[in-house]
Amino acid sequence: MDKKSCIELTEAFVKKQLEGAEAGHDWFHIQRVYKTAMYIAEKEKVNTFVVALGALLHDIADPKFHHGDEELGPTIAAEFLESIDLSSEVQQMVIDIIRNSSFKNSLSGKTPPTPSVELQVVQDADRLDAIGAIGIARAFHYGGFKNRLLYDPEIAPDLHMDKETYKRSKSPTINHFYEKLLLLKDRMNTATGKSLAQNRHEYMQGFLNRFYREWEGSS
Repeated sequence: MDKKSCIELTEAFVKKQLEGAEAGHDWFHIQRVYKTAMYIAEKEKVNTFVVALGALLHDIADPKFHHGDEELGPTIAAEFLESIDLSSEVQQMVIDIIRNSSFKNSLSGKTPPTPSVELQVVQDADRLDAIGAIGIARAFHYGGFKNRLLYDPEIAPDLHMDKETYKRSKSPTINHFYEKLLLLKDRMNTATGKSLAQNRHEYMQGFLNRFYREWEGSS
């Protein structure tokens, strides 16, 4: 099967798999990450086919919507990739992206193996979708989905969370900016990712400044 057909099959599979998903982690999120990943890939020496598949499948079964099961996504993806008869090398590279692209894994305290450039590209694209205007919208949508407070001045952000603490956190949505979103600019891998992140980071800072002014009843 040619690469174009593989990508089209993957798109159809993921779109079907994510029907009814929470809006911050749905098919539209996948589309955005895919488009951004391919944009970054144009400027890197990278296997664009692996990047395409990794971007499309990176959230096929996000653990936070599946009782914390971190193996479900790789398992579903592996079965699908096997069904379209891809080489074992490509399959492994895509599974590696799914296993290692998320932010929470960077809090595990373990020294990860050197990531492939393909993983770095998809990770940057995924992180870019977590910041800026889209990132703000996604953060508050997920906070509403989990019935979390918008903000509580008495609850300080936890800036020293490990992976398990992060997974259990129920802090207000505003805290999430300090616990994750504002940290992402400095965790981009590629030059293109870093460049794109700067503007989105500044947009979030402007939003937070405005939020606090309005919280206090001023303009």
